[in-house]
Amino acid sequence: MGSINAAFYLITGALEADQSALDIVANNVANANTPGYTREVPNWRENIPVEIAGVSYGTGVTQTGSTSVRDRVLEERLSQQQQAQSGSSARLAALDSVQALFTPASGSSSSRAGDIGSDITGFFNSFASLEANPTDASLRSQVLATARLLAGDISNAATSLNAQATSLDQQVASITSQVNSLTAAVAQLNLQIAGSSPSGDAGSLEDERQLDLAKLSQLIGINQIRTENNGISVTTGSGEMLISEGNSYALSDGAVNGVTHFFVGNRDITAGLSGGGGQVGGLLTARDQDIPKVLGKLDELAYDLSTQVNALNNSGTDLNGNTGSGASPLYIFLEPTTVSGSAEKMSVVMSDPSLVAAAAAGQGTGDNANARALAALGNSLIVSGLTPTAFYSDFVTSLGATVSEVRIENTAQSASVTQLQTVRNALSNVNLNDEAAMMQQFERSFQAASQIFAILNRIMASAINLGVQTSVS
Repeated sequence: MGSINAAFYLITGALEADQSALDIVANNVANANTPGYTREVPNWRENIPVEIAGVSYGTGVTQTGSTSVRDRVLEERLSQQQQAQSGSSARLAALDSVQALFTPASGSSSSRAGDIGSDITGFFNSFASLEANPTDASLRSQVLATARLLAGDISNAATSLNAQATSLDQQVASITSQVNSLTAAVAQLNLQIAGSSPSGDAGSLEDERQLDLAKLSQLIGINQIRTENNGISVTTGSGEMLISEGNSYALSDGAVNGVTHFFVGNRDITAGLSGGGGQVGGLLTARDQDIPKVLGKLDELAYDLSTQVNALNNSGTDLNGNTGSGASPLYIFLEPTTVSGSAEKMSVVMSDPSLVAAAAAGQGTGDNANARALAALGNSLIVSGLTPTAFYSDFVTSLGATVSEVRIENTAQSASVTQLQTVRNALSNVNLNDEAAMMQQFERSFQAASQIFAILNRIMASAINLGVQTSVS
């Protein structure tokens, strides 16, 4: 009887273990589409064998819970690539918008948005046309019309760039609350994990923490540091602490010189976040580096072109026989006082075509020497040692190269993220075919144990009835 009771105990344990394993498989299937869920596998532990007369007898196994199938190194590597890809995506989107400002509009010639290169050529060609008949009113009007077109397109481009910078600044500022919500959530999960699974897999709690960390890495560049009690500390890419086990340190933002800066406590960490990955890194790089660089080039073009054209026109004689003077200068463009801001402020201040100084100083109004000089200015090295058209062409080419470089970088990073996600999914995601096979295996094991249980039940009944065969319901 003792042996039969031992057999009942062993089979009962087998049934319980198989049922627990089936529950784990069922949970995997139920969560197959749950974001961040990591599939679980049952853990088995051999029971302590019994030794009788020098012979060891097994006492079966016990199902001791489940373990999530995860590779923490792979998870962290994926997080690093995701934050790099997120950063380059945000920067690329901003650069595409910038580049669009300098792409000539297709279709009707009445739409000249972004056609600054053609504007420059048209402006200096208008002086070449004026050479042939320096007293012609329509040709003089054409000079001012092309000047307005050039100044308007440069000013509009600069205004649009500043508007884009403002939009990026607003996007950056909106991220602060999202970051703080996620860091607080991860810190709280650290506490829960430390309380429930300080030395082992924490199952769904760890899934939830990893999902929050993945979302956080999409926003800012972070480093993850494993700590005691199965915890994680998180710093920014430049080392500022955001999460230390159960504590989170809030990110704050504030205006510095009119733009949003980020702080942890009293420390300004904006420079460390810029280019550090995540959406914030990409947006800050575009706001603080890319757009100012483009604006600087436009300002340089506007300043040099305006001052050079103004100086030469002011030195000539207009159709009224007047030359420029201190009180009444013959300026075509608003005379800039500094390079910075010249592009956005560029405008035509001359409204009377007769004030275009086609004649050289001291010559009659029918002279065209100054008109020739102004036309030649278009081929002179007046903008940083280059002609205006060459300077603009180099600037647009450089911008295009930057966009192409970031696009190639983003494509490579996206491919890396896809590859890592494929590897991670193969390891950690629920595969319904695999789960079906596991369920069939455990069901058969459960059925086999049930059959043995039934046999033992019949043996027990026969023993109780002194060997008389008795049916057992």
